[in-house]
Formats: sequence, structure tokens, C-alpha cells
Amino acid sequence: MTQTTAKGPGALRVLAVDDEKPALDELVYLLRALPEVGEIHAAGDATAALRVLRARSVDAVFLDINMPGLDGMELAGILSEFAAPPAVVFVTAHDDRAVAAFDLGALDYLLKPVRQARLTESVRRIAAGRTAPAREDQRSDPHAVIPVELGGVTTLVARDSVAWVEADGDYARLHTDTGSHLVRVPLSELEKRWRDAGFVRVHRSYLVALRQVAGLRTVGSGTVVCLRAGGSAPAVELPVARRQVRELKQRLIPAAHRTRTVR
Repeated sequence: MTQTTAKGPGALRVLAVDDEKPALDELVYLLRALPEVGEIHAAGDATAALRVLRARSVDAVFLDINMPGLDGMELAGILSEFAAPPAVVFVTAHDDRAVAAFDLGALDYLLKPVRQARLTESVRRIAAGRTAPAREDQRSDPHAVIPVELGGVTTLVARDSVAWVEADGDYARLHTDTGSHLVRVPLSELEKRWRDAGFVRVHRSYLVALRQVAGLRTVGSGTVVCLRAGGSAPAVELPVARRQVRELKQRLIPAAHRTRTVR
């Protein structure tokens, strides 16, 4: 099924994919109401979606995850291999696949029932991306952003905005200038993902961004790392495990021009 509304040559061409017809019809209806969207294609499964994509160029694919045969995650993996891959937005009733979705390079993750406001926000991001190319580091690094849930909405937090991370059971809490966010990723996993981006594990409970380190301070027989305050956030001091002090100092050396030792 293809629907076209005359909205100018710059209007988005989109493909909606869902094996449940009522959900697909509702998504098409919501997309049709948006001024940024022109040509809308619809497919009931991944095979039909690939047929559309072989015949047409689209700017974005709104994709259900749980489908018979080739599921949404697998289809997104195929799309990522295209010479000019479309933006992918997952539309699903399940909130437990967001991390995997963003690891695949998804632009957004919408929960059913889809709210018009969230769909509008997602479409505007797609339209903006056509005129403002993504930064090179975000195109090449799938971990440059991390999905978080806030008020039932999944949004993206830039890794560069994170000052430090705290273990919270099997999860991790990201601390930024504007607040904290709980993510369903263990601290040990973030340590592996973000090590090459300038994060270091200073304690079994803490991971810090080297760019935020103001210095080290001796407290009694131990050491604390002092982090710069940002925005309205207060300065933070975190304990450094004895076995981590040497590595932390070594990794701070290349950044010595922006790091000082607090005595």
C-alpha cells in the first residue's frame, strides 16, 4: 500500500512495517497527519518491506520488532548494510529491547500505543538529519549515545554529557549536568564500551569521564578523584580503589593540560 500527499518536494518518504493490520493502519494514519511526511508505504512483514525497498527509495522505516519470519531487529541489520540506509525507528509494545535497538543504530524507539507527540518528535529528528549530517564520531561509534527511559518515554543521552556512572544493582546510573538516568546496562558493560572514549573504572561502583577529572586528593589512607562541577551540579568526590590509582594517574597524563592535582 502506498499513500502520497502533496506536501512539497522535500517531504519525507517513509515505510511503515507491522504484521498487525490495526496497528499498521493506525501508524499510517498518524504519519499522514504530519506535514513533514509525503509518501507513505506500508508492509505487513519484512519480506514485503524488502520488496518495497527494492522498488523505492525511502528516508525512514518505522519498524515493529516482533514479527513472524524475519523480525524487526534482523531487518534493521539488513538495512544497515544498504549503501544509503534509511533511518530506522522501532515501534513496539515492548520496552526491553531499546538497548539492542540503539546498538543497531536506530534513530528512535517508540512504544505502542504510539502518541502523536512522540511520533512528531521522531519525524522531526529524521527531517533534521537530512539537512544536518550526523557527527562523524556518532556515525562510526554506535555507543556515542545510550537510550534511557524517562516518564515512560525512551530518549537518547549523549555519552559526552555523562560525567560519571554509578553501579545500581544490575543497572547503572548515569550522572550528567542536568540530572541522573537509570539504564539497564551493568557498569562492567559500560566500562568495556566506553573505555576507548575516555572513561575509566576507579572503583567497583564508579566509572568516571577523564575529561571531568579536576584532580586527585589523599584522604586518610585513601584517594578520592575530584570531578568538575557542571551547570547547576555540585562538585563530586568519588573514592578510588587502591589498585586503580596507578592506572588512573597513567591515563590522566595525556590529558595533563586540562587536569590539575588537588592538594
